[in-house]
Amino acid sequence: MSGDNTHSLDGVGVWGGGVTGGLIAGIAMGLVLHLGGNQIELLGGLATDPSTAVGVGWTIHLMLSIAFGLLFAAISSREAVQQLVDDFSDYVVMGLAFGSVLGLFAGGVLFPLAMERADVAALPVPFLPISGTTGELVSALVFGLGHLVYGLVLGAVFATVNGITPRGVRDFAAIR
Repeated sequence: MSGDNTHSLDGVGVWGGGVTGGLIAGIAMGLVLHLGGNQIELLGGLATDPSTAVGVGWTIHLMLSIAFGLLFAAISSREAVQQLVDDFSDYVVMGLAFGSVLGLFAGGVLFPLAMERADVAALPVPFLPISGTTGELVSALVFGLGHLVYGLVLGAVFATVNGITPRGVRDFAAIR
């Protein structure tokens, strides 16, 4: 992050990177959440009847993923941020930071509000593969890991859509 920015972003790349990055990162994160404890089903269960919880959970999750991808694009394209971002790894680090903040916000604000709206007093945890406190800890770790995966993939895809590739890829392409 030396401040000598050698790339520029245009509107198509910024918003296209936000939508594409949000969708691909949402799929990656969704797989972590779905396979790591059926947490996608839990999200859908807050909004509708249990028989459609998985499909509704995926739909809600991917819509939110795209919306947060666009928020990442808006933040990333700010002039003040662009002065700090030089290369692909900077976007990945920025994505990881974004995913971490998003995980804290989702777990501490959004999810409790959704539970209140659905009139759910406590998390329905029969979906956990392990019961009790250990299961709740595993669930929290999977939730946190999912948000880190989201941020990592979002930063990488956003950079790639905007033509910013890892140094090794540029070096390899220059040899060819």
